[in-house]
Amino acid sequence: MSTTGLRDRRKRQTRQEISDIATRLFVARGFDDVTIAQVATAAGVAKMTVTNHFPRKEDLVLDIHEEFIARLGEVVAGRDAGESPLAALRRTYFEDLAQRDAMLGFSGQDFARLIAGSPTLLARLREIHEERETALAAVLAREFDEFTAAITAAHVIAVHRTLVGEVQRRTVAGQATDEIAEALEPLAAQAFDALERLVDAG
Repeated sequence: MSTTGLRDRRKRQTRQEISDIATRLFVARGFDDVTIAQVATAAGVAKMTVTNHFPRKEDLVLDIHEEFIARLGEVVAGRDAGESPLAALRRTYFEDLAQRDAMLGFSGQDFARLIAGSPTLLARLREIHEERETALAAVLAREFDEFTAAITAAHVIAVHRTLVGEVQRRTVAGQATDEIAEALEPLAAQAFDALERLVDAG
C-alpha cells in the first residue's frame, strides 16, 4: 500500500473511532450534555482533530451523511440500460431493505432514541434530506428538464424520508428489526406505487 493510501486509511479509521466514541457518549448522557472537548478527551485526540473531521457536532452522530446524500443520485446514474430512474430507485430500496441498511433507518433503538430526543439532530437530519434532494435533482437534470428533475426528486425524497421516519418510529417503540422490515415491505410498495403515479401524471 502506498504512503498516501495508508495515510487515507488511518484518517478514515480515526474518523470512525471518534464518531463511535462520540455516539456512545451521546447515548449515555444526551447529545446536548456532551461537549466536543469531552469527545476529544474520550477519544484521546486534540479538540482540533475532532473538529477537523467533524466541523458540525451533529455530524459526529450522522457520520455517513455524505454517503447518504449521494446514494440516490448514484443509483440513478449507475442504473442498467433501459431501466427508468424510478425503477432503479425502487429496486435498490427493496435490496437495501433486505439488508436492513442503516441508510434506511435501521440503526438500533439507542441510536434511534438519540435522534428522536434531540431537536438539534432532527433539524440536521431535515437538512440532510434537503441536500439529498438537491443532489438527486442534479443527477436527474442530466436526462430531464430542470423542473421535471426537481419535482421528481422532491417526490422521491418525500417517500424515502417518510419510510426512514417510519423505521425510526418503530425502532424507538421497541419493535425488532426483522418485524420492522416485514412491516415496511407493503408500506414501501404502496409508497413507490403512489410515487410512480405522481410522476407519470406529471
